[in-house]
Amino acid sequence: MAILINESTRIIIQGFTGKIGTFHARDMIAYGSNVVGGVTPGKGGQQHLGLPVFNTVKEAVQDVGADATIVFVPPAFAADSIMEAADAGIKYCVAITDGIPTQDMMTVKSFLRRFPIQKRMVLTGPNCAGTISPERAMLGIMPGHIYIKGSVGIVARSGTLGYEAADQMRTLGIGISTSVGIGGDPIIGSSHRDILERFEEDAETKVVVMIGEIGGPQEVEAGFFAKEHMSKPVIAYIAGLTAPEGRRMGHAGAIISSAGESAAEKVAMLKDLGVAICPTPSAIGDTVAAVLART
Repeated sequence: MAILINESTRIIIQGFTGKIGTFHARDMIAYGSNVVGGVTPGKGGQQHLGLPVFNTVKEAVQDVGADATIVFVPPAFAADSIMEAADAGIKYCVAITDGIPTQDMMTVKSFLRRFPIQKRMVLTGPNCAGTISPERAMLGIMPGHIYIKGSVGIVARSGTLGYEAADQMRTLGIGISTSVGIGGDPIIGSSHRDILERFEEDAETKVVVMIGEIGGPQEVEAGFFAKEHMSKPVIAYIAGLTAPEGRRMGHAGAIISSAGESAAEKVAMLKDLGVAICPTPSAIGDTVAAVLART
């Protein structure tokens, strides 16, 4: 079944005609994603990569039935693009853009809460690698060839570590139902817990790999959810065991600012909650194989 996207998802690209949007649009189309057009204000009515360009997301929803979008818009305008997608009725949005101001993302989160839960757009990112359901659809910037179809779900703050996990599993013949990059900024659209809930509801997913890092409480919150509500095994790898307190490491959200936010503390808490711990990034594939063998 997969989660969030599949071969029927009708995708548009915001920032379609720009250099970055064009590059990744070609990759998504070549992968087989159902890209139905894109949005670049002021260029509506044109064709780009053989697909229609719209001035607004609302036009794309009305004309080609778009229900998912990916945002390749500069940081100063990205928040408006996300809110435009939500207002137009898009169901799922991936925000790739890095460097969106925190205050802008606070505005986005507040805006999304105005919608009833059943009509609220799902957002992953910003500053994420996107989402892929192997052999069905890719809505992101990942190397699609390293993902094979299977029964393991991945949710990761780090895009690169998500790639590493997928590639290790591929070499072992282990496939993936969906891999979701949630992003590493302090304020993001969806948390580990949000995605775990979707994987628990997905009949195809049998095991979930959660890749986290220092900073913030969300991995431990996901661990509590897994203990109380999940029937499927959860495996966690937490990056940043040697990170010093108070220093940002890579992602804007990866900074230890209070108790319980270091990698070691998160690992200890997750162990107590029954989550299987992967000790090093190079052992993700082997850990998944061992858990699958017991499942």
